[in-house]
Amino acid sequence: MLQLEQDIKELIIASLALEDLAPQDIDSAAPLFVDGLGLDSIDALELGLALQKKYGLSMSADSEQTRQHFSSVNALVAFVAGHQAQ
Repeated sequence: MLQLEQDIKELIIASLALEDLAPQDIDSAAPLFVDGLGLDSIDALELGLALQKKYGLSMSADSEQTRQHFSSVNALVAFVAGHQAQ
C-alpha cells in the first residue's frame, strides 16, 4: 500500500504540474481541495483523467462518492486499491 500511496502522490505532482512539490511534501491525510493541497475543480478533472488512464477507474464527476474518494491521498489509495482488488 505504501508503494501505491507513493505512486498516487507522484501522479498528482506530474498530472497537475506541481514541480515545486515532492511526494514527501504531500500529507496523505490532508485534504486535497481548498485546505491542505489547495486543489480546485480543474485540478480534480485533470487528476480524475490521470487516474482513469493509469488505473482504468471510472467515476462520475458529480457523484458524492467521487468527492469522498478525492478527499485525501489516503482516500484515493483506498479507492484505487479497492478497484484493483476487483
